[in-house]
Amino acid sequence: MRIYIHLLITTFFWISCTEDIEHIKPTVTSMTESVYASVNVMPQDVYFAYAAAPGILEKVYIEEGDTIFENQRLALIQSDDSKINIDNAALGLEIAKEKFTGESNILKSINQEIEALIKQLELDSTNYFRQNQLWNQNIGSKSDLDNKKLKYELTQNNLTLKRKQYDQTRLDLENSYKKSQNDLKRARSNLIDFEIRSKINGRIYKLYKEEGELISLQEPFAQIGMSGEFILDIIIDEVDITRVKTGQLALVALDAYEDQVFEAEITKIYPLKDNRTQTFQVEGKFISSPSVLYAGLSGEVNIVLSTKEDVLTIPLNYLIEGKRVKTKDSEIEVEVGMKDLNRVEIISGIDSSTILLKPQ
Repeated sequence: MRIYIHLLITTFFWISCTEDIEHIKPTVTSMTESVYASVNVMPQDVYFAYAAAPGILEKVYIEEGDTIFENQRLALIQSDDSKINIDNAALGLEIAKEKFTGESNILKSINQEIEALIKQLELDSTNYFRQNQLWNQNIGSKSDLDNKKLKYELTQNNLTLKRKQYDQTRLDLENSYKKSQNDLKRARSNLIDFEIRSKINGRIYKLYKEEGELISLQEPFAQIGMSGEFILDIIIDEVDITRVKTGQLALVALDAYEDQVFEAEITKIYPLKDNRTQTFQVEGKFISSPSVLYAGLSGEVNIVLSTKEDVLTIPLNYLIEGKRVKTKDSEIEVEVGMKDLNRVEIISGIDSSTILLKPQ
């Protein structure tokens, strides 16, 4: 009788304690194994626009949110020296052009000298050959013939030299003209270094500098990305990266859309680890996206690795040190399988009838 009363009291005491402690039984359900990570929504093809030359921002032509086009000028950096160089190069080109093609250029003067020498050569040639005929008829003196021959040959040599001078001068002036053209192109090209232009058709997501501010080569001017095209920037822990593959399904929960889950696909895995955070960068693309997206939206993502049906599971918070559970009698070691954010698969050690107590 005493033993019976003692057992009754013990049983009543255990039931009372069990009622006070949270307890459950394992459930059989389908389960998805996944990798959990944080996610940010980013514009596609996003990049930072930098200045090619340091200076003061003289003019900013765009605002945050503006739609822009490839090669559109976004800002102008003050560049007085470059403008002076352009003016000097343009003046040099004008002078070189005048010397090469102008009305009073040196080529015209040399050409006039050539024309005069041609006429002189005709005269000297006539005088020499006439004197030579007379000499053949024993008329005239040998000295007159020699003088006329010498004058003819001298004029002929001068004409040859003048023609060479003309060709060389023309070549020098032409080269000088072309060089001046190149100098002006170079000066104008250098001025482009003082402009910031867009590399893509897209949108201005962030401006880091305003008119009148000094900008260096290391400071970004703006953040630019595709307009209306977004990617998922996912940060994966080093211990999980080997299980992530391109093409896997990702379930995305954004803070801006409570109680909604959007499907996405893993599209790219960057191969280099960030040693500072011990993480890898992964990109994804929405399969079903929210109606409205903004750059910088954040949330969580579960990358689906596998799915099982009829799995014996318990809540994660009922698992002790990753390998034991607590019953009314003792702690039992279990073999676990796949996990998700809330539950863990139990392969062996307990069954669906086991009452488990929540660890305190």
